Amino acid sequence: MTRIAAVNNQKLKDMERKRHIASMCPVNRGGAECMYVEGSKLLINEELCIGCGICHNLEPETIAIINLPEELQETPVHHYGQNEFRLYNLPIPMFGKVVGIIGRNGIGKSTAIKILAGVLKPNLGEFLAEAGYAQLIDFFKGTEAQGFFEKLRDGKITVAYKPQQIELIPKSASGKVKELLSRIDEKGELANVSAALGITQILSHDIRSVSGGELQRVAIAATVLRKANLYIFDELTSYLDMKQRLSVSRFIKSLADSETAVMVVEHDLIILDSLSDLIHMMYGKEDAYGVVSMPKSTKAGINEYLSGYLREENVRFRDKKITFEPKQGVEHKEEFVLISWSGVAKRLDSFSLAAESGQLSKGDVVGVLGENGIGKTTFVKILAGVLERDSGKIDPLVKVSYKPQYLDSDSEELVMAALSQAISKYSNQLVHSLDIKPLYTKKLCELSGGELQRVSIVACLSQDAQLYLLDEPSAYLDVEQRLMVSKVLRDFMQLKGATALVVDHDLLFIDYVSDRIAVFEGAPALHGSVHGPFSMEGGMTRFLKALSITFRRDEVSHRPRANKEGSVKDREQREKGRYYYS
Repeated sequence: MTRIAAVNNQKLKDMERKRHIASMCPVNRGGAECMYVEGSKLLINEELCIGCGICHNLEPETIAIINLPEELQETPVHHYGQNEFRLYNLPIPMFGKVVGIIGRNGIGKSTAIKILAGVLKPNLGEFLAEAGYAQLIDFFKGTEAQGFFEKLRDGKITVAYKPQQIELIPKSASGKVKELLSRIDEKGELANVSAALGITQILSHDIRSVSGGELQRVAIAATVLRKANLYIFDELTSYLDMKQRLSVSRFIKSLADSETAVMVVEHDLIILDSLSDLIHMMYGKEDAYGVVSMPKSTKAGINEYLSGYLREENVRFRDKKITFEPKQGVEHKEEFVLISWSGVAKRLDSFSLAAESGQLSKGDVVGVLGENGIGKTTFVKILAGVLERDSGKIDPLVKVSYKPQYLDSDSEELVMAALSQAISKYSNQLVHSLDIKPLYTKKLCELSGGELQRVSIVACLSQDAQLYLLDEPSAYLDVEQRLMVSKVLRDFMQLKGATALVVDHDLLFIDYVSDRIAVFEGAPALHGSVHGPFSMEGGMTRFLKALSITFRRDEVSHRPRANKEGSVKDREQREKGRYYYS
């Protein structure tokens, strides 16, 4: 059995602590040097390690000793350095197909596709040297990967790659959107691609002034405009609303043909399900190692991922199944009303918002759906007291805790200080459930997007309030984190007898977390109106009907799935007016 050790020396900074841990190693006490300090790093000799677990018990958040499954080949495709992350196996593109990749954050998804895109040179475990094509072809001999690297070597595959961190684009590029896209338009299709992605109206805008959703579509356009036969997209739905996600996914799917392959990393399971033909799952231990599974059909692959067990590989990578229970209608009772509104109106420049009437009940989790630029955040800010309404009534005034859409990441404050109230009052319910403890000694400005999101959610929920307002809490989170947040949120509302209003674009997340649904309608950037809250079926039906899409329940996991337009199931549900099956 192969044993690997992972040490996070960025988190474990105390030199005295490192020397103390090394002194406790039984192999070291026996005269050998299994653990040692070299420069500023604590290192572990994996060949001498006996897997006693003492070092892990002393530092569970920074040291991991892992016995790999016997089925894994001993040599990783890539190894970042001694006691650092390793990647085993690679996902392989297929011409004429969209291949999806699903897995937790920190498990190597971006590493894998960077290797395929040629951005990162694999080293086959020798972290001081890069592997050439001859070594890679020999390493993958007899597999689909051999053929891929042979074609890459021979220039038969050209790759276009959209990275995950699109927010870095305005920091490295300047000028009008049209100028930037024209420079890389190798196909001469700027007008067609811009129209397909809905960015024609912003071509004259400066790249540094566009919104997150616009920037995402500009990045997708920049990728597609290159002459390539392998297109790779790392998280293509961030910042996009559901209408935009569906439109973009249809466009991406249309790229795949007999001469073109597409690969996508995505956390929105509904989009991944409707977009992909095949799925690679990735499992392992975050920041320690990642393994790429064999390709599976999309339906079977997602269901196996939710079950936590890969049948063909005979690998269990999660203790619990993730299941979706059919939603029971929540009956509204007048005596349990927490807050109501009537005739609320707000104008911001050329945009106007109207909320005629509605109410939230105690203990409810209400999901909010609607396009970008239609007033969801404006309404939440009015309820939170951040914005003053122009007219109308909100009754009564209640204690509110608000997590904004855009998170402040400039603070030098330590996580453990920022969350002192949550740590003292809700250690099990919030801190442990959302895996915050490993972040205690990090500064807020050092957190990744997903880490900052989880910290912000905990900070919001730990406040003493009657109404919790969360704007896009699923952003930057992986699939498992999204579903864990939804479970924590529901359980916490029941524990406190409080109410939550949750704005999000991930329909699976909204389906999982919500008791009822509020729908925003109108014209983006011009006017919006608030409707509901409705029952789950009423709200989802109203929203999905406007998108002209029907949803069914998977017979195995009961997760919501989009029907293929024009399919028998789609036609049947439309005829019955059942756009959403609860």
